[in-house]
Amino acid sequence: MRQVGPHEMRRDARGTRPSRVVPAVAVLCLFHVLSGCVLESVKPELALDTPAKYLNQHGAADAAVPKLDWWRGFHSRELVKLIDDAQAHNFDIAVAVAQLAQADAQVKIAQAPLFPLIDLVNSASTAKSSSLTGSGGGGGVSHLFASSLSASYVLDFWGKNQSTLVAAEENAVASRYNREVVTLTTISSVATTYFTILATMDRLKILHKDVDDSNRILDLITQQFNAGTVSQINVSQQQALVATLRAQIAPIELLRQQSLAALAILVGRAPEHVVARGGSMMDTTIPRVTPGLPSELLNQRPDLRQAEAQLAASNYNVNAARAAFFPTIELTGQAGFQSSMLRSLFLPGAWFYTAAASVTQPVFDGFLLEGQLDLQLGLRQQFLQQYRRAVLSAFGDVEKALIALEQTTKQEKDQREAVLASQMAFYLSEQQLREGTVNLVTLLQVEQQLFTAEDTLTQVQLARLLAAVSLFQALGGGWSPVDKVVAVAQPAKH
Repeated sequence: MRQVGPHEMRRDARGTRPSRVVPAVAVLCLFHVLSGCVLESVKPELALDTPAKYLNQHGAADAAVPKLDWWRGFHSRELVKLIDDAQAHNFDIAVAVAQLAQADAQVKIAQAPLFPLIDLVNSASTAKSSSLTGSGGGGGVSHLFASSLSASYVLDFWGKNQSTLVAAEENAVASRYNREVVTLTTISSVATTYFTILATMDRLKILHKDVDDSNRILDLITQQFNAGTVSQINVSQQQALVATLRAQIAPIELLRQQSLAALAILVGRAPEHVVARGGSMMDTTIPRVTPGLPSELLNQRPDLRQAEAQLAASNYNVNAARAAFFPTIELTGQAGFQSSMLRSLFLPGAWFYTAAASVTQPVFDGFLLEGQLDLQLGLRQQFLQQYRRAVLSAFGDVEKALIALEQTTKQEKDQREAVLASQMAFYLSEQQLREGTVNLVTLLQVEQQLFTAEDTLTQVQLARLLAAVSLFQALGGGWSPVDKVVAVAQPAKH
């Protein structure tokens, strides 16, 4: 067999091999131009049932659409201050921001396979051969120094890596909408909790007034009892009413303090550092709002946009799982210098290179790839149904909030009339008691009716305020532009 000399090997390496490798590399690069275009993205049918208008909508749809800072419409400086603090210090919002940073990092991780992997390798080794080789010669020491760049690149011919990248980008978009969802939920919770505190303050004021009024009536009845004009049972009945009113103060005070503690958590502070001076719900203005068109809700609610982005990500994950069934084409190469002496490492004669291309086709993996595809198909179906449910729930939330706001507004008007009538009846009954002409059983009923009507009015006022907050939340917290949340990158189009 003929031995090939080093000069012939060098000539063959410089002459023959490149002529064979270059065309193969060129063909593979042409494949890369078509990368990601082989598998078409088949999106599932959404089949959304979008109503033409809301059933409880009155007047023009866009007469008074919500503003981004909708909470300022209640004309409460304290509420605005609390919401500003919550946006700056709430821990749920901080967690959502941290999750957003993780999603952006996942985009970088998913983007990495689309670029070649290049490593700089520097090595130095020393080897001593054994002297007991039977050849009669003594052992020797050899040195080897090398410095090289190695590169590897997987051609994304079937679009697997590109689909994975776009899925990560869609998940990053979903994380941005999740931050908006958490922010909107936090703002609504602050408003709800604050109005609950106002309601407890109003109820406590009414209760203390009612206790004073009932004590005044008790004094009058006691005077008549001492005069012998009424019986002990009348005194005992009035005493029971006073005690009942006093007993109602403790649970309402408990609710007020617990609401303050909940408010402190929402604004990210210790309870002892949060004070709600409040005032009265009577000083709060409920802004006028119209819901717009139902079709616009799909762009305005961040939770719907989040569900839409998750569905899009699942669709690209399906594409990536399908692409995994096809061959993997990988290019590898290495070039550098190698020498047995360090001083001659970077001389022209020490230069070397290697280049290789490989194609790997999965043959049998115990149905791993099939299972992964089935998993992604199941997840896509899950996100599709979640999106459909979220859309219908969104329309239902707006309808329920519109109904609640309309009915509580009517109820508040009727309840005010009931309170005015009860106050007049109580005033007349007290006058008759002073004159000694009133029936004490009737007086007791009038008192109870007044106290119940006043407390009911405060609860109706609270329900109306909460209905307004629910409507703003159901509408997405304001008429924000569609591109309020900017994607990290636009999905690739082929």
